[in-house]
Amino acid sequence: RAGDEVGDGDGDSDEGGPCVDAAGLVAALDRLPLARLSEALSPACVTRLVGFGVHTLGAARRLPGGALARRIGPEALTLMGRAYGEVGDPRPAFCFPQRFDMTLELPATVEAAPALVFAGQRLVQALAGWLTARQAGVRECRLHLGHGTGRLGREPTLLALGFSEPLRDGERMLGVLRERLSRLELPAPVASLRLVADDPVPLAGRSQTLFAREGASPEGMAALVERLRARLGDAQVTGRVWAADHRPEAATRVAAQGGVEGGVAGGGESRAMPPRPLWLLAQPQALAERQGRPQHRGPLTLLAGPERIESGWWDGGEEGPGDLRRDYYVALGPDQRWLWIYRDWRPPGGWFLHGYFS
Repeated sequence: RAGDEVGDGDGDSDEGGPCVDAAGLVAALDRLPLARLSEALSPACVTRLVGFGVHTLGAARRLPGGALARRIGPEALTLMGRAYGEVGDPRPAFCFPQRFDMTLELPATVEAAPALVFAGQRLVQALAGWLTARQAGVRECRLHLGHGTGRLGREPTLLALGFSEPLRDGERMLGVLRERLSRLELPAPVASLRLVADDPVPLAGRSQTLFAREGASPEGMAALVERLRARLGDAQVTGRVWAADHRPEAATRVAAQGGVEGGVAGGGESRAMPPRPLWLLAQPQALAERQGRPQHRGPLTLLAGPERIESGWWDGGEEGPGDLRRDYYVALGPDQRWLWIYRDWRPPGGWFLHGYFS
């Protein structure tokens, strides 16, 4: 609102109002008295210009630029050029913080951990907003419970909040926090809370269904895994993920901290391969053979196969399955159960039952 200023040195004044075009802005700036610009141009610069008989910004601008720069400095001349739009005015880009770190001082100390949920909700909501602005999610964040400062203060109690998948849903975060606090015994009263998240990962948005179905929730399995881990401990809730190995005993591995992918805990990506049973025996069971036909509660009918698996020559350790040379078949038993069996080509050979399809 440059038009709000008055004076051209002769006592003239204009009615104040906003400048709505470039010509009006130039005219309004020209009328600005230098006395009003002592903070922008510095008092020493204004004093020197007034000593030259210059009392308005327009009068200073009409002086030769080279001579004026030598007398008042190039910085003041650049500042006037920016005011008139003649010199670029770049602004430093806003740098979004790369990590979330927020502390909340409690109005009074708290001795029971469940009572910290209300205060923790403020920090969780702030984290959810920070993640939304970044279009990111976190797999883990840490809550530091401060027990005061000074000679009688203790080291903060660390509470790690882990999630089954990267998320930014404040309600799910709060649910995990509530479960963890319900089982926590405080070593001392808590005076402050500090929530830290160091490793945000990009998280794309999700499309919603046009007609919501009652009870349908794409995060249902992930939320369940998070609650179970919060109640039972991370080591008690595990999942399985695919491993790059054709041998059935080595095709999956336990992932205690694995995410929920594809709607199944530890499911991983689907791979193009022949059918695999969900129920594998801990140790393959030897089958009898009569006239070249495998037996299991009677003769088996081979429905599909063979699928040759010959791999693992490099794995000679006791922990791994080692070198395998097998032909796998889908077989139908007399009780109409579908079985996964194989013929072992390593000495002494023979037929073995490895899993059940139903």
